[in-house]
Amino acid sequence: MGCRDGHRRRFRRIARAHGVMQVVVTEFMDETALAGFGPGIGVVYAPDLVEDRARLLDALRSADAVIVRNRTQVDAELLAAAPRLRAVGRLGVGLDNIDLAACEARGIDVLPATGANALSVAEYVIAAALVLVRGAYMATDELRAGAWPRNRLIGGEISGRTMGLLGLGGIARMVADRARALGMTVAAHDPHLAADDPAWTGVHRCARPEDLFGLSDVLSIHVPLTDTTRGLVGTEALARLPRGAIVINTARGGVVDEHALAQALRAGRIGGAALDVFAQEPLDASAGAVFDGLANLILTPHVAGVTHEGNARVSQVTVANVARALGTGGEDGRNAHRTDADTTP
Repeated sequence: MGCRDGHRRRFRRIARAHGVMQVVVTEFMDETALAGFGPGIGVVYAPDLVEDRARLLDALRSADAVIVRNRTQVDAELLAAAPRLRAVGRLGVGLDNIDLAACEARGIDVLPATGANALSVAEYVIAAALVLVRGAYMATDELRAGAWPRNRLIGGEISGRTMGLLGLGGIARMVADRARALGMTVAAHDPHLAADDPAWTGVHRCARPEDLFGLSDVLSIHVPLTDTTRGLVGTEALARLPRGAIVINTARGGVVDEHALAQALRAGRIGGAALDVFAQEPLDASAGAVFDGLANLILTPHVAGVTHEGNARVSQVTVANVARALGTGGEDGRNAHRTDADTTP
């Protein structure tokens, strides 16, 4: 750690002395993608900075751009500590950790990597749905100990069921394609998508979220966390789901009421759940206690969009976006909209 900090300090002195533009990376990414910045930009790759706010703020004092995931809070304090900041590269698409209004007021570009990890998330959703509907994959320890719970592990088939998508952005559309290929019917609710949008082709359009809940054998969440969506999938919504339904949240914690979900699982009202995002992240033992003793439950640490391949794509797109914002290239990047119906790591 001492050597790494020393290297960062030396680089900052060199960068200031030679007028090199500086990019600080505060969370993990595919480090090989950083070569895309070329010689005109110096990079401080310090993925542990997110754990130490004081060091993070110090590292940004001469930064022209910062690259973050979802844990670095790009708020007023951070922006004040970074007077040269011109761009925020987001390794993903969710922007709820970034003060967009403050960035806009400063003329700072906010650059999410829209679409780059969509395939990773879509495959996670389909895999979780298959595992939870079939219900046969969570008895390894029992079998190793000599048990043979064959009757209990007779699950169902996903073909013929309805995949309900709360939100129909890019990721949800990829889920829809794969769900249909498995023989599922697809329904969705997205009030921001015009009724004549081609995305509705092959998708049953639900005008109200309540209508979607009533149809969804598998409910997959694909909306950002807003005042409107916070707690949207709570006690009432869960009660509307067909009995034995599956709930999958790869979007943002807080959209699903975790206590209500745990109660519905414990009561056998729903058949299973997969949560990759939580109201509190990282999830600690106290917050996680609500899920104690629950079966047919998959909990993962905000990794649905982080595969080896997805991480490489997200990193390359983010480097290209930031390089272009700093005026040094970025032809291969994709400068995304600031808002999107899909959110993920």
